[in-house]
Amino acid sequence: MNDIILFLRQVEIFSLLSDDDIRAILPSIRPVEMGEGGVLFHEGDPGSELYIVESGTVITSIRLADGDMREVARFSRGDFFGEMSIFENAPRSATCATVSAARLLTIKQEDFFRLSERFPDIAVNMMYKMLNITTQRLRNTSGFLSDMVRWGEEARRRAIMDDLTGAYNRRYLDEALPKHFQAARDSHSPLSLIMMDLDYFRQVNERYGLDAGNRLLLAAVGEFKKQLRRDDVLVRYGGDEFTLLLPGADSRTAEGIGEAIRRAVAAMELVLDNGAHIGVTASQGIACYPEHAGSVDELKNMADRALYRAKEQGRNRIACGG
Repeated sequence: MNDIILFLRQVEIFSLLSDDDIRAILPSIRPVEMGEGGVLFHEGDPGSELYIVESGTVITSIRLADGDMREVARFSRGDFFGEMSIFENAPRSATCATVSAARLLTIKQEDFFRLSERFPDIAVNMMYKMLNITTQRLRNTSGFLSDMVRWGEEARRRAIMDDLTGAYNRRYLDEALPKHFQAARDSHSPLSLIMMDLDYFRQVNERYGLDAGNRLLLAAVGEFKKQLRRDDVLVRYGGDEFTLLLPGADSRTAEGIGEAIRRAVAAMELVLDNGAHIGVTASQGIACYPEHAGSVDELKNMADRALYRAKEQGRNRIACGG
């Protein structure tokens, strides 16, 4: 106990506290052990706790527009970081990882708020130090902040977009689908999900090469976008697999959109440099809330099962859940 109190007295944000004050906040502090190369959080993750380094070294990095990581800060024994999570529930502005095995102490936002209610004087002294140090950090890096904002926005865009097609990626779908589902439930409106595969697309890559496959993929995505409405969401789930999220669309509307896409894709023909003509078709499975499913998982499962039926029935067709 005396060792941890002695250590915390050396941490700047606790420098105005007495030993009794530090004893009062100890129940709000939790230890975290991290191995070398351990990631505490990624850029864009929700932030809800402050970290203090008891041993080891921690670095924070941001991803640049070219995809490289740039170290922006390094923390060692007695340093703290993540204080903005105490002030507001803001997403993490950088990725934080350990350089070596490290022991950290954490204070969660909700624990700090409870501490503030019980010991307001202690909280005020801690906040005073945190604000002073944070202000100085921002002042020292003011010339770097605009680039950090730009890089942060670029990193967020890359994190949720597919580089080849410009469609959203699976990570975005995992975030967006529950939100759209809840919005549909709250507004008593339908929500349709279309899962779609390009038929025998692997054979195109094997026979004509990856470049030809990519050209055909981009042409197909162009046809998808022509048929989608303004608020519809196009996701490249992986390879030649796509998911369409259609807010406000019942099963009949979704089938109409799906059929328009099916016809447009089937009518495509791409002429390669060697004179070969290639094309592709699409199989689709549709599920709709609340007609076919009452939960996010059920909606996905019903659409996936419908897609399987479309393939079993000969491909280049649509199957509907239920």
